Amino acid sequence: MALPLHGLRVVDFTRVLAGPHCGKHLLDLGADVIKIEPPTGDVSRLSFPKQGAISGYYAQQNAGKRNISIDLNIPEARKIALELCDTADVVIENFRPGALGFFGLDYESVARRNPRVVYVSMSGYGQRGPWRSRMAYAPTVQAETGFTSNTLRHFDLADGDDRQTDPLSHADVYTGLHGLVAVLAALNHRHATGEGQYVDVAMAAVMTSINERTHYDLSGIDLGAEPPILGAADVNFFISPEGREFVISASLVSSLTFPFYLNAMRRHDLADDPLFRTPELRARHIHKLRAIVQTWIYTFDDMASLDAQLDEAKMASGYVRTPEDFAAGEWAQTWPAVREVPDRAGGRITIPGSPWHFGSNNEEPAAVEQIPAFQGEHNHAVLSELGYDEDTIANLVAKGALVEPDRETVEP
Repeated sequence: MALPLHGLRVVDFTRVLAGPHCGKHLLDLGADVIKIEPPTGDVSRLSFPKQGAISGYYAQQNAGKRNISIDLNIPEARKIALELCDTADVVIENFRPGALGFFGLDYESVARRNPRVVYVSMSGYGQRGPWRSRMAYAPTVQAETGFTSNTLRHFDLADGDDRQTDPLSHADVYTGLHGLVAVLAALNHRHATGEGQYVDVAMAAVMTSINERTHYDLSGIDLGAEPPILGAADVNFFISPEGREFVISASLVSSLTFPFYLNAMRRHDLADDPLFRTPELRARHIHKLRAIVQTWIYTFDDMASLDAQLDEAKMASGYVRTPEDFAAGEWAQTWPAVREVPDRAGGRITIPGSPWHFGSNNEEPAAVEQIPAFQGEHNHAVLSELGYDEDTIANLVAKGALVEPDRETVEP
């Protein structure tokens, strides 16, 4: 039997985790996924452990995809990419907003040639709003949206160098899954209307939406935390110039990311320091390394100027916020990452908003109120649409097949 998405073609511009995770599931559902990889390769190919010549990390997210490697800096390569997009049912990408537009591969350019295309962009903070251009990796997004705060609070981890966060890249994996849901929804829209669709998926909004133990009650009630698994070595906690705790998503030990710190600090001399020449030495003297970085951080007047220099060195940072602080902030309100719904007793409840925006970048999200339903509230309406009459419905209720709500609590 053919898989559900058999015959569907996906052009995959993604790398590392969030986007590839989405493409992996499209592949698992039967789509033909063509991964477009730059000459330098997907960085996940460098991850350990390796078996033979293949990284297990890379294989997990990309096995089964057909692969072409092209350099989009060359016009002929861009032509190939556009021609592939002409044949695509779905295009997925997780570059920083605006990056593919530089190569003429943004949604508007692709859709002019292929108006039926479903084009999904996954990024840290979405294609709109004040944080559109921020560097973003799972640990920094998790810090910004309250996940890290919940983890630390749940385990009552004290301040200091021993603080650890969950090692799993929740923001990436969940964003990949939400990207998959968006693809399927947009394909259904195309089936019904013949029209393609653009979808914007933000990791920060995804992390807000999956926090099932927080409803953003700003009264200070402790609502608990997600159960974490401790031990992420690639996140470092520091204090900002203004005295706020934040994280940098780059290991001081790894040979891959230690040079990022050297570039940011303009301290290339540390590469030859006998205390820090190898990963083993850096791990042994991690407290001294962190102290050097913290001292450098205090040379800045504010977080904005520090963040600009970190960004220049391709390093992502994020304040450790509570979910409530994040929900009340500028980015969350602009998306919006939270919304209010009726509590069915005259009040309002604040809950996570949608991780997606369907439509062009300039369109505002549709403001459709979502009303929490009572149990069985729409039994009659839905079954009537299926052709059931009232006697049949009543019989199903009597047998326990349908559970009716308390009619006195159902609003007219």
